[in-house]
Parts: sequence; structure tokens; C-alpha cells
Amino acid sequence: MHFTLDVLPNTRKAFNRIIENTSLEDLNRIPKGFNNNVIWNIGHIVVTQQLLAYKLSGLPIMISEELVGKYRKDTKPEGAVTQEGLDEIKALLFSTIEKTKADYSNGLFKNYQEYTVSTTGNTLTNIDEAFQFIMFHEGMHLGYVMALLRAIKG
Repeated sequence: MHFTLDVLPNTRKAFNRIIENTSLEDLNRIPKGFNNNVIWNIGHIVVTQQLLAYKLSGLPIMISEELVGKYRKDTKPEGAVTQEGLDEIKALLFSTIEKTKADYSNGLFKNYQEYTVSTTGNTLTNIDEAFQFIMFHEGMHLGYVMALLRAIKG
């Protein structure tokens, strides 16, 4: 199995623990000096994984276009996420990665549209590079979420 696809579920478990141990109010809170919140970061990593792995491979994504519109790159929170919205994101944390692992094992990722990521300037040319970047991206956002939580708990 692809190493990254073994690591990502563990990163997602860390995000899930944060969801389970943080109130909905705090998940939605934007501390002074920040431009987004914990739940936006978690929604963002789900959306980004789908776009970088599936959309750029020419495969259908497993999430709604509405979710993409809320959490894609260059968006910010546009109001509080409800419990229903939180439950959707929480479910997608694991279902998307499990399906990705199965699809990778089954050889579905055959084509890849090159994409240069704004974060590092690297150009992703295949699914393996995309998975490596996704792992970096999720780790970066996990660190950002930890900083948000420290700011919230002040």
C-alpha cells in the first residue's frame, strides 16, 4: 500500500479527535489575528484531497460542489457551520480516504493533469506526487488548527 495512504488516516484521526473534543462554538470561532477557524481548516483538507487526487485525475469527486465552494482554496468562513454541516465533514474525513485507498489499489488513478500548487510552487505531475503533497498539506493545516485552538483557549 502507498505509504501516504497509510499515514493520512492517522492525520484524519487527529482532526477527528479535535472535532470530538471541541465545542461547535469553538470550532466556528475565529480568534483575533486569524482569518479562518478550526472547522474551515478541516473542511478545507477534505475538499483539497478530493480536488488534487480525483478532479485532477479526471475522476468524479465524492463531495458536493456546495462543499467545494465553501472550503476550496481562497475561501474563508461565511458564517457558522451547523451541527449537520459538522457531521457531514466528520463523516467525509474517513469515507474519502478509505475510498481513495481502494481506488488506488484498484488502479483507478491512470491520468493526471499537471497542477502547480500555490503553497510551495511545486508542480504535481502524477497521483503519487499529489498524495505526497496532500500529506504535507494536511500536516500544515493540522499545525494551523493547533495554533487556532491555543488562541481560542487563550
